Amino acid sequence: MPKLRAACALSLGLVLAGCASTDSKPTLTAPASLAVLHETVHRQQDDLLSAGLGHAGLLTAAPPAFADPAAPTAAEVRRRALWNSWRGIADLMPGGGFGQLYGTLQPVPGREYATLARLPDARQPHRVVVQVPDNFDADKRCVVVAPSSGSRGVYGAVAVAGPWALPRGCALAYTDKGAGSDYFDLDAQIGIRADGSTAALQAANDFAFLPDAPVNASGVAVKHAHSQDNPESDWGRHVRQAADIALQALNQALPEAPAFTHANTRVIAVGISNGGGAVLRAAEQGQGWLDGVVAGEPNIYSNGAGSRALYDYTTEAAELMPCALLAVDGLPGSPLSAAGRAGGAVRCASLAGAGSINGADVAAQARDALARLQAAGWTEPALRAGALSVDFDLWRAVAVTYASAYGRYGVGEHPCGYRFSATQADFSPRAATAAERAAWLSDGSGIPPGAGVNIVDARMALPDATAPGLACLRQLWTGNDAAAQRVQAGIAQTRSAPPPPGLPVMLVHGNADGLIPFAFTSAPYAAAARAAGAEVSLWQIDHVQHFDGFLALPDYAARYLPLLPYVYRALDAVDARLDGKAALPADAHIRSTPRGPGQPLQATNLALPQ
Repeated sequence: MPKLRAACALSLGLVLAGCASTDSKPTLTAPASLAVLHETVHRQQDDLLSAGLGHAGLLTAAPPAFADPAAPTAAEVRRRALWNSWRGIADLMPGGGFGQLYGTLQPVPGREYATLARLPDARQPHRVVVQVPDNFDADKRCVVVAPSSGSRGVYGAVAVAGPWALPRGCALAYTDKGAGSDYFDLDAQIGIRADGSTAALQAANDFAFLPDAPVNASGVAVKHAHSQDNPESDWGRHVRQAADIALQALNQALPEAPAFTHANTRVIAVGISNGGGAVLRAAEQGQGWLDGVVAGEPNIYSNGAGSRALYDYTTEAAELMPCALLAVDGLPGSPLSAAGRAGGAVRCASLAGAGSINGADVAAQARDALARLQAAGWTEPALRAGALSVDFDLWRAVAVTYASAYGRYGVGEHPCGYRFSATQADFSPRAATAAERAAWLSDGSGIPPGAGVNIVDARMALPDATAPGLACLRQLWTGNDAAAQRVQAGIAQTRSAPPPPGLPVMLVHGNADGLIPFAFTSAPYAAAARAAGAEVSLWQIDHVQHFDGFLALPDYAARYLPLLPYVYRALDAVDARLDGKAALPADAHIRSTPRGPGQPLQATNLALPQ
């Protein structure tokens, strides 16, 4: 069948090759060719942190509008992308502590350098943006590399790294690490260009994502799912490449200064969630270019005892957790919504009918489902917080995209028959509109549903509509057919190695994380890394779940605390360690205190290590 082939001008990519070095650090892999960097200036009524929106602008209920909804300017797309990135990651609500107890949104003027970078063996590029603040500290050369969390666009880590790096004069490099929201409209043959505008296939050759798809394919192609690169296996290389591009940007921004190299410029990598996993994968590549790492709630699959792959526990939770959370006698205090409880009862009956759980009634079935999750290592705090992922159908959304990515499946090839499309009210596919396409880059999270793109499930069948598809997704982990082996091989490529001795690494993770549980990720990684002689410190924090952004929900704000204050404090600690001012902090179990209903966050609630 005829195909449309991904294409991107070679000049847009940064290709890495080996070369010798006489610097004081060990021999490095260095750029053989330079990226083409597009420079923009962000000063008056615009800045690097929030595009001029400030705290008040980020709190507005509606996103910044496009003057022409079908054809926004690059500045409009950037502003709206920053608005979405902040609100998706940080708790900016009054009483939440941002701007008072931690973080800042004071304007930081400067310049940005953007490019599409490509790993030598990758089908698709990844977006890289480097921010050079006007207050760049030439006496303490510093670059912070921040890969996006989740599958977000290139600004997805602005709340994680920006408030720490930019005010102190560090350059900041972002990467979408091969995912992002550069979707492609298969019906109209329209994609998103390097500058953020949309264009027809025949009109441009600089698409950020151009799928290899049958010419008659319909719906929407999603980069994380359809790149055929298994981007998670290359997260560490994406981070390294972004660091190299940051040095190039500094040399372009400050040509009068002595050349910026890894030998004379401090590089700290920081990320949360998938971004946390990415910086830990970068750490294993050795010293010489990376000086310190902070990983918050990292999605990391290690050789440590108890480590589990994301796909394993995600598909397990997608099937069992809606039912298990109904076991109020075994799991009191779950914040599952009324709609979630109704769906959970249907799931219990569905699982019991399939012989997956036991029990004569819903209550007994829920207890059995809960016991199975607990036997698999799920803790009660993680299960309670997992209610949010049940209510928002996050488990299924993650599993659908990741199954495709791990198997390197292209458009129309998903082993469980899923695809993505704009949809009607009844979830039947329809063509996307020009206004929807124009907002994908700024509004999309990189994993449908969202931004007008939904999951199309050909296996849906009542009474438990999503159960047949979930059973197929789970079988890709538990089974042994060709599709399962293909997905499992991709997952194996994501397993991490320990960092080298002498590279300071701090892990920060809430033990109430219900999406990427502490027991499956940070705890086994830290143990394995230390056994290999690595310099690792682990902070385990009570009452912290996965999503700071969801603390805007009153019930979650009363129950849980934000993660970002601990990430910023860990960055302080790594910086002090690199300055020779203090050793890396010892491991800590931080006994925080929820603020309670209607109460503002106080420093005493956080109990931040000093």
